[in-house]
Amino acid sequence: MKILVAIDGSAPSLAALKFAIDLIGRQSEAGSIGMICVRDDTALRSASHVVGRKAVEDYLRELSEEDLVEARKLLATTDIPNETIHRTGRPDVEICAAARDQGYDMIVMGSKGRTGISDLLIGSIAQRVVAAATRPVVLVK
Repeated sequence: MKILVAIDGSAPSLAALKFAIDLIGRQSEAGSIGMICVRDDTALRSASHVVGRKAVEDYLRELSEEDLVEARKLLATTDIPNETIHRTGRPDVEICAAARDQGYDMIVMGSKGRTGISDLLIGSIAQRVVAAATRPVVLVK
């Protein structure tokens, strides 16, 4: 089983990773985990005209790497094959596209992320992934 786990550095995303690790551990067949970290670059698009697209991409990747530190520590204690996927764009769109395009069997993510109050106003990323995904989605509290 290939499981895609959305990581944003929040406690719920780490809980989702722990769930995925446990789920793979219970399977009789070998599995793997892909950690996807998506940065919404909408607010920085105009900045790329000033500092350059590469500078914006490097900055977003650096932020993603910070979010992945604890997740990588968790996976390092296992022998589960894993990969890291970095994307920019709308998180819900990129998560669903990665799951579909890279043949993941399931998406696992925290029911709440780091975006907080904005989720109440525009709907959470988790809700949008559930609505758009073509793979099963598990939300972890």
